[in-house]
Amino acid sequence: MLEQLIEFDHELFLYLNGLGTETWDGLWLVITNKFTFAPFYAVLLFLIFKKFGLKGMLVMILVIVLMVTFTDQITNQFKSGFKRFRPCGQEGVMEYMRFIAVRCGKYGYFSGHASNTMAAAIFTGLLLRPFYKNLIFILVTWSLIVAYSRIYVGVHYPLDIASGLLFGTFSGFIFYKLAKYVLKRASIS
Repeated sequence: MLEQLIEFDHELFLYLNGLGTETWDGLWLVITNKFTFAPFYAVLLFLIFKKFGLKGMLVMILVIVLMVTFTDQITNQFKSGFKRFRPCGQEGVMEYMRFIAVRCGKYGYFSGHASNTMAAAIFTGLLLRPFYKNLIFILVTWSLIVAYSRIYVGVHYPLDIASGLLFGTFSGFIFYKLAKYVLKRASIS
């Protein structure tokens, strides 16, 4: 059963990765770059500042740093624990795929881009939901686009992405609960 799942994952990857064209490669390389969305994060911090003040924003920055550290460390533990080669380094897959990323990396299960962006989307979307009802849908859509970019450029399988998104959802929710607790204890809201 596991072998069938892995084979399906390889086939789905090759299909999704094969949808790319040179026309769109530049756009997807920008989307997948971790620094591209720094201004977007700044806007989200501004919205947090606007609704929770300076003290609340500083507390949220601390919680966000903890969340990103947690998500990154768990992701790295999974990568080194499972040791699943990325598609761009997997014999039998790399010969048939489009690879446009800057580098390949060694192991890919699960995607840090997917887990971090989804954690940020869930955390911020839930935190700001009382003020911006539909923001969470925009953030989740953004996270899904960033996650797909990892398939497009050739560095993650769909299962890497799905697992990363699932873990990011869990992480974002847990840290949202922590943030609400801290805000309540600090009498900020």
